[in-house]
This record gives sequence, C-alpha cells and structure tokens, in this order.
Amino acid sequence: MVCNGGYMEEEKTLLQQIRDKEQEFSKKIETVKQETDAQIAAARTEQERTIRDAERSGKTAADESYRKDREKTESEIGKMKKASVIETEAARVTGEKNLPPAVEKIVGYVTME
Repeated sequence: MVCNGGYMEEEKTLLQQIRDKEQEFSKKIETVKQETDAQIAAARTEQERTIRDAERSGKTAADESYRKDREKTESEIGKMKKASVIETEAARVTGEKNLPPAVEKIVGYVTME
C-alpha cells in the first residue's frame, strides 16, 4: 500500500464503497425477507379462511342431506304404518267372517259329529 498522494484514500473509499454495497444488499435482503414473510402470512390466512369456508359448506351440505334422508325415511315409515293398518283391518274383517265356520268346525271335531 502506498500512503502518499490519494492512493490510501482511494483504497479506503473503495473499501467504504464495498461496505456500502454490502449494507445496501443486506437491506434489500431484509426487505425481500419481510415481503416474503408477509406473503406467507397472507397465504396462511387465506388457507385458514378457505378451510373454514369448506368446513362450513360441507356441514351445510351434510345437514341438508341428513334432513332429506330423514324426511324420506319418515315418509316411508308413514306409508308402512298406513299399509299395516289397512292389512290389519283386512285381516280382522276376514277373521270375523271366518269365525263362525271355524267355531262350527272346532265344535264338530270336539263333539265328533
């Protein structure tokens, strides 16, 4: 290193320029890191909102499906009950019609006529 003239000063200036560039790049890197962190945070927030909306939508669809199936099942049960009442009444009427001949046959077997 030569100390006379402006050479030493130029070298310091060159070193200072290098340091300045390092600091500038360091600031840029920090800025990019902060922007990236902000983007990641925004993406996570969006992800959480999307999941929450999907869960809400899924629950609504499941509730609607359950309600429809329940209504269908209750309707089928109602139809079966009505059919059962009709069949029971028909069996009762048939039984009442067949009761006198059945009684006669039973009495005939018992009395051996």
